[in-house]
Amino acid sequence: MSKQFRRSAASAASPPILADAAAPAAAVVSVVSVRRALQLLDAFALGESQLSLAVLSQRCALHKTTVLRLARTLAQAGYLVQREDGPWRLGPATGWLGARYQAGFDVQNVLEPALRALTQSSGESAAFYVREGPLRTCLVRVEGPQALRHHARMGEGLPLDKGSPGRVILAFSGEPGADYEAIRQRGYHWSIGEREQGVATVSAPVFGPHWRLLGSVCISGPASRLPVKKLQALAPSLIGAANRLSHALAGAALTPSPASSSARPGQWHP
Repeated sequence: MSKQFRRSAASAASPPILADAAAPAAAVVSVVSVRRALQLLDAFALGESQLSLAVLSQRCALHKTTVLRLARTLAQAGYLVQREDGPWRLGPATGWLGARYQAGFDVQNVLEPALRALTQSSGESAAFYVREGPLRTCLVRVEGPQALRHHARMGEGLPLDKGSPGRVILAFSGEPGADYEAIRQRGYHWSIGEREQGVATVSAPVFGPHWRLLGSVCISGPASRLPVKKLQALAPSLIGAANRLSHALAGAALTPSPASSSARPGQWHP
């Protein structure tokens, strides 16, 4: 926030401090420049090894000359590298930054407590799934207290198009079709026996910075304990947990999650 300086009558004779008066304007320019530079880095989607100047310009909604100036500045610090044939790729400094982030912030320290709270409130198992190419993988799982429960192996590759965790990932990755549009409108999805006989699940999406999809959080258990009405009754608490995880993993405040009951169509961004 900019500071307002008021000169009292007693200090009216003092010479004005021109540097302080100019500081707010300079600070605004600096913040815009930093934000635009970060936009450039954030333009790269997961799995994209390089982007042309034109694509960077389009994704950041900035003029090509501005993008080129920012890219060259980031390249000097090792955050971008220009290939010989023209396109840009992320530089080694981004990898080192990511390594330091992971060293200081363990995602599992955020996920596990959230899943444990879901398990305690629902009485069933809870898990977090991420996309691995054409498959989904269970990254973290907390087993429910019941003797009869659904078991899933962590790290096992499972189909994306079978079971609510995968279908939620597909839906909020922009998969076309009426079924996936319905999931986006609801903000969650449930399934019974779709991938595994006798297993019921309900899942919601979890987002990171700038509404980048991170994965899906899921409650699962035997279909005998989780009929449709029970799955629908669990949805509000699941969505609440997904929203809290999104805020925690994004590292900054987000606007209301598209997984909330008040979400409007098109509010989410894949």
